[in-house]
Amino acid sequence: MDNESELQLSMPIDNVPPFIGSVVHPTDLSPASERAFAHALAVALVRRARLVILHVAANDRPDWGEFPAVRATLERWGLLGPGSSRDAVFEQLGVKLTKRTISGSSPARAVVNYLDEAPADLLVVATEGRDGSARWLHGSVAEAMARRSRTMTLFVPAQADRSLVSLADGSLTLNNLLIPVDRTPDAAAAIEFARRVAEIGGDGKATISLLHVGPETDMPRVQAVNGDRWTFSLMRREGEPVAEILAAAELVGADLIVMPTAGRAGVFEVLRGSTTERVLRQARCPLLAVPASSGT
Repeated sequence: MDNESELQLSMPIDNVPPFIGSVVHPTDLSPASERAFAHALAVALVRRARLVILHVAANDRPDWGEFPAVRATLERWGLLGPGSSRDAVFEQLGVKLTKRTISGSSPARAVVNYLDEAPADLLVVATEGRDGSARWLHGSVAEAMARRSRTMTLFVPAQADRSLVSLADGSLTLNNLLIPVDRTPDAAAAIEFARRVAEIGGDGKATISLLHVGPETDMPRVQAVNGDRWTFSLMRREGEPVAEILAAAELVGADLIVMPTAGRAGVFEVLRGSTTERVLRQARCPLLAVPASSGT
């Protein structure tokens, strides 16, 4: 599409919430959570954000040895020298790290209660691997956390075919993003967040594909201005929305699907059974659920 689209945003960009300054990553300490941990850590590094790693246990006595090894991971990624101190994570990389065990019989409820007390800009959760080995993720625990917490959420499939962050070396891959757009919910916040993500991720220029499923006459009016690190592309498909979103994601080789969700006042109450949830359960890459701005 042209450098400046004829189409207009239905919401001013000024209403988009601030970019990420705090990240919460709930972990069940299983191997299936490791890829989500890598994504949470990478986001915190890029944004120099606060990172909180949470584990829910029957009691609040932590077993720190089972938590994700942050310094070992950063050493493997070549960002810290061997044997670095705990203070080096903040002093050298600007990430304020907290590992915390919280008590509760329900992981989803415990995490939501934590976020009520200490809101975060981004929740990063693993979704169930194909081998079903992740203890927390049976019964859609990850979805329940997002639905109840009303927090922008990055869902990372444990065995995704494509991902944004390499657990092995921390390298970022962000060549293609896909955003389904419709008249509702408003996609402006999702588009702006996708642009910001493209601006900081990867080494090349990302393509952000805006997909509308349905008649051309129903396409929403959006603004899409190309930049140095991203290019917008318009797509339209006919058919059942979930199937067409998943097919488009495979067609463009999406590294990330960015889904607009309902307004922030009730953002994830509608996740259950929604297009976002149904796409999430079949997606072969990470999915970022972005609430529409409360300013709409």
